[in-house]
Amino acid sequence: MFVIFFIIGLIVGSFLNVVVYRLNMAESFMVGRSKCPRCKKPIAWYDNIPLLSFILLKSQCRQCQEKISWQYPVVEFFTGVVFAAVGAFYFKISDPATWVTAFYYLGIMNFLIIIFVYDFRYLEIPGLVLWPAVAWAIAFNLYFDLQKANIGNAALGSSLFSGFLAGFLAFIFFFLLSALSKEQWMGMGDAYLSIFLGLVLGWPQILLGLMLAFALGASVGLILVLLEKKKMKSPMPFAPFLAVGALLSLFFYPAITGWYFNVMSF
Repeated sequence: MFVIFFIIGLIVGSFLNVVVYRLNMAESFMVGRSKCPRCKKPIAWYDNIPLLSFILLKSQCRQCQEKISWQYPVVEFFTGVVFAAVGAFYFKISDPATWVTAFYYLGIMNFLIIIFVYDFRYLEIPGLVLWPAVAWAIAFNLYFDLQKANIGNAALGSSLFSGFLAGFLAFIFFFLLSALSKEQWMGMGDAYLSIFLGLVLGWPQILLGLMLAFALGASVGLILVLLEKKKMKSPMPFAPFLAVGALLSLFFYPAITGWYFNVMSF
């Protein structure tokens, strides 16, 4: 079953590459065949097979021999990996109730990957993706709450309330960082992205996601400075770290927090 999720992820990852490219070019990604960015010739179906075509074509366009960006196979592969992870953590073929949950998280993966790649390449979080992602999370959280027989008096038992609380607190934190630094420390787009992540992770899971994002961002930034690839004041996209932190928290929250508290108990 995980293999099926992985293969579906490869196919979807190929489409997500198209979405990122066409969003930047202000083109519709719903119609029209894929084209080579250089020669503009349509890409045949047999040259558009995820991973395999990149290898067989030796990372070159068949028509003009332009180098194909490594972004394409990398995004395809990692989309396959996260789809397989959703299948492993949230899907059981014998339990129909998990099918909706898995579908929800597959949608979350799509949004996160697009935002990751777009911010990494263009230092911008596309609102055309972010706000539908927020709507997706709200709609499914509401659905999950309606499926609960009795949420009880505990407000945090509500997925929607927990998500709104996490998103609100995360937004305030990033908003203050952005406003106080005049967007030198953090962009306002990251503040809006934190709303989405809060809705996905809920409280207190959002705390781990943010801690991991800052730890990863600081580590990578320091390494790039030491390698003289970046300067201390060089702009660096933070959405990719937020996305990775969210994914780690989503899949490994019990394991990471369990390890942390075991270490702190010594």
